Amino acid sequence: MNTQAIASIYRFEMARFFRTLMQSFLSPVISTALYFVVFGAAIGSRIDQVDGIPYGAFIVPGLIMLSSMTQATSNASFGIYFPKFIGTFSELLSAPVNFLEITIGYVGAAATKALFIGVIILATAFLFVDLQIQHPFAMLAFLVLTCLSFSLLGFIIGIWAGNFEQLQLIPLLVITPLVFLGGSFYSISMLPPIWQTITLFNPVVYLVSGFRWSFFGQADVPIALSLGAIGLFTLICLGVIWWIFRTGWRVRQ
Repeated sequence: MNTQAIASIYRFEMARFFRTLMQSFLSPVISTALYFVVFGAAIGSRIDQVDGIPYGAFIVPGLIMLSSMTQATSNASFGIYFPKFIGTFSELLSAPVNFLEITIGYVGAAATKALFIGVIILATAFLFVDLQIQHPFAMLAFLVLTCLSFSLLGFIIGIWAGNFEQLQLIPLLVITPLVFLGGSFYSISMLPPIWQTITLFNPVVYLVSGFRWSFFGQADVPIALSLGAIGLFTLICLGVIWWIFRTGWRVRQ
């Protein structure tokens, strides 16, 4: 394992993140504050509680998931697409670095950035609501796994994308709607039975449900099922990346 190459890629990506720290930091904090104002104060004053949990606190896990997933995907996709765009990716492929080391470097950096944003949003939430975390280690594990799995997905999107428009296509048209419809701001038990069944086909439901359980000890679906879903999603992404580098699809063209 070429650890020096992994560390170099990781440091380069993190340096790019810190060069735009104000944008990376302020944007999610302001967005989260607005969500709390709109959903927590305006709508929350009418909903009161969901499953015995004050609505302002109930939406915190969903907000963290929303930002972590989108940040992980966008950071990883841009991180691998930009070298392709400026032509330096071919130099990386010609260097003595294998696909696993490239993946670890880029995905590790993207997951770290998303994890950082997730922690910042959690800290922001404490300013607005009285929040207690019943299973802090499980919360951290869910957050790390989510950041890692969606960074892998973003890495695949970055390799697939042929231009900047395609780079934004899947996060904008697929991931964001899935997160919003995945129980981020409501419990799926509040939906009519037919919509509850349809919602269970949304993989984000299992991530949000498991993550919410780590906060409040309540979940819409069993925890084992949530862990199985995120594990299966991670394995599928790893398999796709292995296939991409094995065949050279979108990499050596």
